[in-house]
Amino acid sequence: MPRPGGGRNANPFLLRLGAAHTVGTGTPDAQPLERTLHYDFFQHEVLRWLEVAGLAGAAPVDLEPALPVLAAERSSGRALLGDGPVVVVHPGATDPRRHWPAERFGEVAATVAGDGARVVVVGDPSEVPLAARVVAAAHARLPDQERHRVRSLAGELDLPGLVGVLAAASVVLANDSGPRHLAQAVGARTVGIFVFGNTINAMPFGRGRHRIRLGRITRCPVCGRDATQVGWTAPRCEHDPSYVADVPVEDVLADVRALLAG
Repeated sequence: MPRPGGGRNANPFLLRLGAAHTVGTGTPDAQPLERTLHYDFFQHEVLRWLEVAGLAGAAPVDLEPALPVLAAERSSGRALLGDGPVVVVHPGATDPRRHWPAERFGEVAATVAGDGARVVVVGDPSEVPLAARVVAAAHARLPDQERHRVRSLAGELDLPGLVGVLAAASVVLANDSGPRHLAQAVGARTVGIFVFGNTINAMPFGRGRHRIRLGRITRCPVCGRDATQVGWTAPRCEHDPSYVADVPVEDVLADVRALLAG
């Protein structure tokens, strides 16, 4: 039974399950398994999991995760997005510190809409207000006759519907979030905005179809606590400022335009 992660809490639980073999990772103070890979926060998660699987005897066959898209999902995505270039934007993330400001997403959305593309903002039901802020910020920069080019589908898509929309997108622009990783897995071009540590742990490997922008804030702007390995070597502080607010709009816009042109 393999188990990735730091192992302080999971390894004792795993050992109590009575599995014939236990394979996983562990920090130096974690209880060791039968086969234990040293846990270092700064390792790409895909490579970490492949290395853990290798300890169990499973050789890797690919590096980039891929998810097949059903014909019905592709069809529904195309029906929702229509023809022509479409940029799908996901402005959320579970951790609010990974949020690029909504107004900056709106600025990029307005600019590419002015270029002639359409923009669709996605999110789960809890992200409907955030998506509305992005749309409002974009509309504030567009003339009335072009505002229809930016709209929200936040809260309206189930998981198969989201898969279809992401697969049909010309480019997906997002924070480091589940939908960004899903977009990559279904073959979309992506522009991702990453906090410092997550760039190492979760960025896409390729640059032909994927671009990243790196937030360089490594300490909490409120209290100054180190935030490069929160949860492993340092406790999380109670503050939730954006750790990617230093990423310039013009850099993100240049990446989106380059992938649209490509």
